Amino acid sequence: MNFKQSFHILSILVLILSCQQSKNGISLEGLSEPVEIIRDEFGINHIYAKNQKDLFFAQGYAAAKDRLFQFEIWRRQATGTMAEILGKRALKRDHGTRLFKFRGDMTEEMNYYHEDGEEIITSYVAGVNAYIAEAMKTPDELPFSFKLLGITPKPWTPEVVISRHQGLLGNIGQELAIGRAVAAIGAEEVHKLSWFHPKKPLLELDAKINATSLSNDILGLYNAYRRPVKFQPEDLVLEEFAGSTSELTASFSPQSAEIDWTAIGSNNWVVRPEKMASGKALMANDPHRTIAVPSLRYMAHLVAPGWNVIGGGEPEIPGISIGHNEFGSWGLTVFRTDGEDLMVYDLNPENLNQYEYKGEWKDMEVISEEIMVKDDENVSVDLRYTLHGPVTFIDSANAIGYAVRCAWAEPGGSPYLASLRMDQAKNWDEFREACNYSHIPGENMIWAGVDGTIGWQSVGIAPLRRNFSGMVPVPGDGTYEWDGYLPIIEKPNVVNPPSGYFATANENVTPDTYENWDAIAFSWSDPFRGDRVQEVLEQEEKFTMEDMKALQTDYYSKAAEEIIPFLSELNFEESELEEARDQLATWDKMLTAKSTEATIYIEWENLLRAILKKEYYPESVQSFISPQLTKIIYWLNNPDELFGSDTKRDEFLKGTFKAAMERIKERLGPDPTNWEYGQAKNKHVLMKHPLSAALNDSLKAVYEVGPHPRGGNSYTVGSTGGAYNQPSGASFKMIIESGDWDGAIGTNTPGQSGDPSSKFYKNTFDTWAKDNYFPVYYSREKVESVMAEKTVLNPK
Repeated sequence: MNFKQSFHILSILVLILSCQQSKNGISLEGLSEPVEIIRDEFGINHIYAKNQKDLFFAQGYAAAKDRLFQFEIWRRQATGTMAEILGKRALKRDHGTRLFKFRGDMTEEMNYYHEDGEEIITSYVAGVNAYIAEAMKTPDELPFSFKLLGITPKPWTPEVVISRHQGLLGNIGQELAIGRAVAAIGAEEVHKLSWFHPKKPLLELDAKINATSLSNDILGLYNAYRRPVKFQPEDLVLEEFAGSTSELTASFSPQSAEIDWTAIGSNNWVVRPEKMASGKALMANDPHRTIAVPSLRYMAHLVAPGWNVIGGGEPEIPGISIGHNEFGSWGLTVFRTDGEDLMVYDLNPENLNQYEYKGEWKDMEVISEEIMVKDDENVSVDLRYTLHGPVTFIDSANAIGYAVRCAWAEPGGSPYLASLRMDQAKNWDEFREACNYSHIPGENMIWAGVDGTIGWQSVGIAPLRRNFSGMVPVPGDGTYEWDGYLPIIEKPNVVNPPSGYFATANENVTPDTYENWDAIAFSWSDPFRGDRVQEVLEQEEKFTMEDMKALQTDYYSKAAEEIIPFLSELNFEESELEEARDQLATWDKMLTAKSTEATIYIEWENLLRAILKKEYYPESVQSFISPQLTKIIYWLNNPDELFGSDTKRDEFLKGTFKAAMERIKERLGPDPTNWEYGQAKNKHVLMKHPLSAALNDSLKAVYEVGPHPRGGNSYTVGSTGGAYNQPSGASFKMIIESGDWDGAIGTNTPGQSGDPSSKFYKNTFDTWAKDNYFPVYYSREKVESVMAEKTVLNPK
């Protein structure tokens, strides 16, 4: 009997054999010994098991109980079955999902993440299915989201866990956009308008590339597969709760000027004991992703022989991605790693399923699958593959094909699962060895050990490109191939740096002495957040936890520090512009919710980018490339290179500042006393549920969380994104002094549960929105002191 057959039988048994409640707890088929789950008042489940298999069974059970609706949508995303509930508009999504599905050996895949990966993942899935079976005994009590859509949860398989659909995978969208820009204005002009570093990439398109064909919807299937799920009124079977379809075309909230995707990122840092007042090494991490409800992250504490790890991860995967065990603490931010390439093929005009490779026609592999579509006939799709990867588009008129080569399609490419190895690391060397298995996403992994050791290891599967940059599409005829992958352990790293700290914020931190440049990306976030963290950590006085909390929620704008001096030199005819200029000149550069200066500055900063792009970027490339703020500041300091002279630069600055003031008055009124930065008409957070757009106002108010005033923007350490309604940022944070485990603190908004009827749905929102923290207790004694409820899972 093979793995798939045995697991299928296990899943059926879990579903058929009912789980019964007894006075001693819940009895479940699949457990071998009792498991205790203590839930603290913050919503964290502390799971105490007597063996590894039961531990991960219980993690799956508890997570599914909290996030059952989210789990069902995740399952459908992972399996390409969204059209069953959304109809034709999800057909392209399901097609793309199936096209990019992992189709390798499942046992090899699971055991890549941990030597016991198969046991861990199958146990986790069995726990998920145990809760689904329990919930389906009383389907009328399912979360209301299921009733709205008229669906029920279905069993999981390990294939759902190892899906790549949610991951930060690569730069394929940027690659196509740059290719289109180069086709329009040439490589050198694209270089002038972009900020590539630390090396200059080759951007010239190969003469064999048909530049005109690049305008097709080449990545339509890829983008559909990766797009977040949003429901519409027509999806509801309970029509009395449906909202108006006209709301779908309305703007959710006033937006700032164009959002800079490179500014979306994370912060982390580690500090040596000698720089801390406690004498203990510290780790701080706040990953920035989409602000969503339910929360992107899920916190848990896993205790069993060989396991005692607490922190956060994604709810649908086993283990802990960010947190600590008895020996050290760790965190992550994105280290930009290019693991995708767009391959372009000449196809046989007589047979479009054949592509040219090294002078010969090769047959694509073709897999046919049927997609069930709600209220319509099933649709058959052909999934095509070259030796490089999935074919996303065929230009039949020109006999050209396009495929995405994905490093993350290799075994071990499921995001964050490699953290299972990190969860058991006992020292820096073991942690670094565990990092060697971390393919996706590319990350800056940091460690702070109880022995005082701090370290950084960048991770992520990195193809070696010897004769091309990976920044534009290339022919798939065999002339542009990867020379294998750089061993992750050979990516940039450091241990116990002389500075006494190490920090990353998605900016380029690769040292100049590094040698394997073929594996280093060319596009990075602006350095403002990283510079601010470094500025603070370089201070000589010893730091406390209060200092670290203040830094993690810091709203000081390093960008404003560089831009405002240009304004101070300008003269305006209008007195209100003179007053606003002088107001910014003496401003402390803190983007606090109460600040009116922050409102003025951010409006101006946003328009600087938007107007510069409109006036100085050719119209033919404005939808493909955008100026990063660092590049804009460079041009302000070197005006001849873009504006032509100091005078023209100053005219540009005066015009944008005047336009910013006019926009503020249009949005917030003419009275400056109404211009506070953090307000519902300006910077705030209102967290929307995937069902929000489908619901009427009364039910929408139940699902949504907020609004609440916010400070900061994309470029402050306390990152709150570039839109007025916060689109991204740190929904989850942790600060840990290694060894003082009960002193660890964290946040996770809006709560652990995904069910609005749960007291843990939004119980942590207010704490988070006010930039506060709750304790993340580790010892059994402390955990029990804040116990909200206790559950015992018994073997049946």
